[in-house]
Amino acid sequence: MDGQDDCVWAEIEKAENENRRELVLQGTNTDERIQSNRGLNSKLYSLTLLNYLEISQCPSLTEIHENIGNLIHLTSLILCRNKILSVPKSIGKLKSLKVLDVSVNELQEIPEEVSLLSELKTLNLSCNSITSLPKGLSQCVKLSNINVSRNGLTALPGDLFSERLELLSTIIASENAIDELSTDVSNLSALKVLDLSSNKLTELPFELGDCSKLKEINFKGNKLKDKRLEKMVNGCQAKSVLDYLRAGGRGKGKGKAQGGAEEKGDAAAGGAPNTPKKKGGRNKKHRNQDEDMDELDRLVLKVLHVSDNPVTVKVAAEVKDVRPYIVGCVVRGMNLLRGNALKRFLMAQTKLHDEMCSRRTTATIATHDLSLLKAPLLYDGRTPDTLQIVPLGRKEMKAVDLLRQLQQEAEEQRKQKKRQNVSGLHKYLQLLDGKTHYPCLVDAEGHVISFPPITNSDKTKIKKSTRELFLEVTSSTSLQTCKDVMDALIIKMAELNKFTFDHKEADGSDGEAEAEPVPAEGDGPTGPELTLMQVRVVDMEGNLKVVYPSKTDLTAESCNLKVVR
Repeated sequence: MDGQDDCVWAEIEKAENENRRELVLQGTNTDERIQSNRGLNSKLYSLTLLNYLEISQCPSLTEIHENIGNLIHLTSLILCRNKILSVPKSIGKLKSLKVLDVSVNELQEIPEEVSLLSELKTLNLSCNSITSLPKGLSQCVKLSNINVSRNGLTALPGDLFSERLELLSTIIASENAIDELSTDVSNLSALKVLDLSSNKLTELPFELGDCSKLKEINFKGNKLKDKRLEKMVNGCQAKSVLDYLRAGGRGKGKGKAQGGAEEKGDAAAGGAPNTPKKKGGRNKKHRNQDEDMDELDRLVLKVLHVSDNPVTVKVAAEVKDVRPYIVGCVVRGMNLLRGNALKRFLMAQTKLHDEMCSRRTTATIATHDLSLLKAPLLYDGRTPDTLQIVPLGRKEMKAVDLLRQLQQEAEEQRKQKKRQNVSGLHKYLQLLDGKTHYPCLVDAEGHVISFPPITNSDKTKIKKSTRELFLEVTSSTSLQTCKDVMDALIIKMAELNKFTFDHKEADGSDGEAEAEPVPAEGDGPTGPELTLMQVRVVDMEGNLKVVYPSKTDLTAESCNLKVVR
């Protein structure tokens, strides 16, 4: 229950006196007050003019009072990265609500009253312990984006596939225990993104092919019965998967698309329908041809060991209480020269940040042009007034000045775009609240090349001409988190590299701000294979902390991944 203290919090008092439409409460300072007050200040629920309310990163916040229903003008309610155990039924009174984000909490269920939110457009329930979704979601006719990833769902409710949800364009339901995708998915005429990766699906419905606007799908991490389909899924071939399902035809069952003609003696192709089949299916010649094709489709990663790579990272004691975990890796063979390869790579990195890294709260990725830094590297912790970096697209400055500048920009954005979240680097500022030292990666010449989770250095920025990349992943959570994110990043790089070579795109714009000399086509990699060079991370005395990739890394079950160690 929220506290009843006499002292009104300064932010709440200011919002009331100035008739503010926005209120943001987050971070260590807010969390301490919640803990001492045994909840939120009760005066909060009298701010009926609020359009935007955010309460985030407060582990002491376990409950939202039913008086939240008083804030009837709310259009955005952000309650992410707390420890909230339940959402009150009074949430259904917020008839103007368009965005509801209760991600990264400890919720086990969502009240059915959510279905009363007829204006709701975005619903984020990710990273909780929810086992089932409420009934009646089809009443939220303006819903366009739903994220229920990293929960305990065994199924998606039938009314999520209602024809009434004609604006629903994105469904993210990865890392659950969902074992079936409804054939009614074809009712979602606006569906563009569907992510059901890392679930328990064994079949995909042919009706998925009827979603005409579907452009991005992810079913990786499911054990599909149709192994050819599974390989297309693991190869990130969205168009091929959808074409394959469409060719399967309706009414022939699931998961065995295009198998009918072959298993009936190729009768449809003019063969004798009653010709006896040899034991074991198709003849050896055809099997060998398929195996050769499968081998060509594989993503090949070749690992060179530490002795082949002089890059090491030393870890200073100062990062222990800030962001103690780091892994690194050197990658050769990534072709960023052709077409939009670089842009695709940067977009993939952003997506990993938003999803797998939980908006950089659990981990942060940084990529560098290896030729522009000098090893060995030092992972250090420095005070805000001594850490200096050349941020991407900016001049060299101290960390304290950079954060002050970003904070000013954030405030200007909020004034210009009321009720909108800030974007870019600004939304990560709170991750450094209360820190006396900031983490940074420094090369042998003393240049700070990375300032996680905020920015990289412009000095080591990757370009189309980059031939060798140094990758780093840092985390305040665990070393395994770093490794998992690095695994995902490298596999995505292998997929993108294969796509680039398979499509042989012409050179095009990649979004680079400055012009640069583009090497001749023949100067780049000649095939999609990537070579990984291990990077050692040691303490200041030289004792090994971690080496990546080790034999236990990059072992995810994937039919199209081949790692040569």
